[in-house]
Order: sequence, then C-alpha cells, then structure tokens
Amino acid sequence: MVKIPKAKPDDTIAAKISRTLAERIVRGEFAPGERLRQDHIAEEFGASHVPVREAFRRLEAQGLAVSIPRRGVRVADFGLADVREVAEMRAALEVLALRNAIPNLTQAILDEAEAATHEGDDAQDVRRWEEANRCFHRLITAPCDMPRLMEAIDGLHAASARFLFSAWRAGWERRTDTDHRAIIDALRGERAEEAIRILHGHVQWIGRTAVRTPTGSTRDAFAIVG
Repeated sequence: MVKIPKAKPDDTIAAKISRTLAERIVRGEFAPGERLRQDHIAEEFGASHVPVREAFRRLEAQGLAVSIPRRGVRVADFGLADVREVAEMRAALEVLALRNAIPNLTQAILDEAEAATHEGDDAQDVRRWEEANRCFHRLITAPCDMPRLMEAIDGLHAASARFLFSAWRAGWERRTDTDHRAIIDALRGERAEEAIRILHGHVQWIGRTAVRTPTGSTRDAFAIVG
C-alpha cells in the first residue's frame, strides 16, 4: 500500500512574499490598479526575480493581481458585481453555518459576540471595525463545527476586508450596528429563524463612497458593510 506523505507547510520564499503582498493588498496598502514592481519587491525580500515571479503567479491565482501586457503586474481592480458576488456568497454560507451553529451556541459565546459588537461601535478606524465585525460573525458561525465551510467563509471575509479597506481608507465614521444587536437578541430568545433572516440581509448591505485613484481622478467604490 502506497503511503501518501503529509503535506508540509509552504514556507518557501515565494510563499512568504505572496502572503505578505496579499496582506498588504487586502489592507488597502496597494490601491487597485497599482503596479507591483518586481525589482523593488526582490530588493525588499533579498530575493532573486524567480520567487517574486512565482509570488505574482500565486496572487493572480487568488484574484488579487493581474498581468497586463506592457504594463506589468498590477493589483486587481474590482467593481460592484464582484462585491455583490461576495455578499451573496457570504449570505448563503453564513446562514448555513449559523443554522448548524445554533444548537451549540452558549450564553458565554453570545456574551463574547455582544462584546465584539461594542468594540465595533467604539472603533475609531476602519481596521478596528473590520476586526470586531469579523470577530462577531465568526463567534456565531464557528460552532457549526464544519471546518470546510468556515474556511470558505474566512476567504470571503478576507475579500470583504479588501473591498472595505479600499473604499474607506479615509473618512470612516463610527457606527452603531443595530443588526448585530438584533441577531444576538433573537439568539438569546431562541428565535432561530429571526436571527437567520436578519443575518441573511445584514451581510448583503453594500456601502458606496467616492475614492481617489492613483492617477488623481475620483471613482465610486463599493464595499460590504455587514
């Protein structure tokens, strides 16, 4: 019987470069359409061009970068259709997760979710709000005990974060999340279908704002704000 070796963690220099660049793209440190300069990145990581090119291929496979003839590798842009796709996928998968998580939710978990909601309300910048928002959603869905489903949801939250940071790098205003409170209230009251209905609509709420592009022009940006 052939013994299949266990997969080893991918710790190559190309993997490290792609992970770092992916995090920067998600956080909005690179704007959509901005060029990823191979020479600068190779110098930063003390690497040759070979692992940098491999890192670029990984970013393209993730949909975070695109290779444009005569214009180099650039951060992938996105539009309203991309944001809507992620919102609808999140709605479908998070509802599935919550439905399966409800039997395992405890008052302690709901207390943590409520605390995360308060942290989001008090957030002074978009990064802290996103962290608190993601924490809330994970707390109420992770008890579904479906690791593949949660892995898919985590990927969608990363996409949501990218949309959010790109749209609200500046101009973020504090907000009170009434949907989170309504979901917690329904869960505490054992009104499962009400909580599921609120969550389904909540994660599909898309905000719109004007942002300045690297060329100095202005365009509309869309993001999931739920």
